Amino acid sequence: MNRAIVYQAASICLRYPDDEVLGLAATIDAALAEAAPKARASFAPLLDWWATTPIGEVRRVYVDVFDLSKRHALYLSYWTDGDTRRRGQVLADFKQRFREAGLELAGTGELPDHLPLVLEYARHEPKAGAGLLQDYRASLELIRLALAERGSPYAGVVAAVCATLPGASPADAQQAMAMAAAGPPAESVGLADADPRLIPLEPRASRPSDTKLIPVGGRR
Repeated sequence: MNRAIVYQAASICLRYPDDEVLGLAATIDAALAEAAPKARASFAPLLDWWATTPIGEVRRVYVDVFDLSKRHALYLSYWTDGDTRRRGQVLADFKQRFREAGLELAGTGELPDHLPLVLEYARHEPKAGAGLLQDYRASLELIRLALAERGSPYAGVVAAVCATLPGASPADAQQAMAMAAAGPPAESVGLADADPRLIPLEPRASRPSDTKLIPVGGRR
């Protein structure tokens, strides 16, 4: 399996489904068929749903799932650090990783721990990116489980990302919470103390243009 292709495909699929994203559906499917056929099956429910659902409904559901619900927040450190002082340093560390890879944030509206951005970084740096994703494995698994519980076609995309990492995925939220509880530092609001899905997350009044990672300095 080509992890970089899986990460790039997942990065695109988990962004807001604007015309550019939806227009890449066939390209994503073809790339997965060639480079990651096992992962392709996990993406199929979302790609099929895109193809058979009115665009307005696709966009409404995305906003409902990811922007208006804390249960599916795509910000990795939200699940481990919550709304704490430490999270500011964690976000700065994400930015530093991106800079070291010759990447910079372009646009406004997303924090650097937003999963599509982290996956784009992992696409450029598959080994380091997989390590970063593994560091936030509990966050990924909680997102996956919450999406699966909702019956969302996005669950398969997150499951495909989890499948690129070592070890089996936890079977339920209790196991994922135990995984998370072992990770956050003492200052963090970890799952051992409180479910971070209960921490207030400011919803968007309107969706800005998605922030993206772009190569800088001619490195890539």
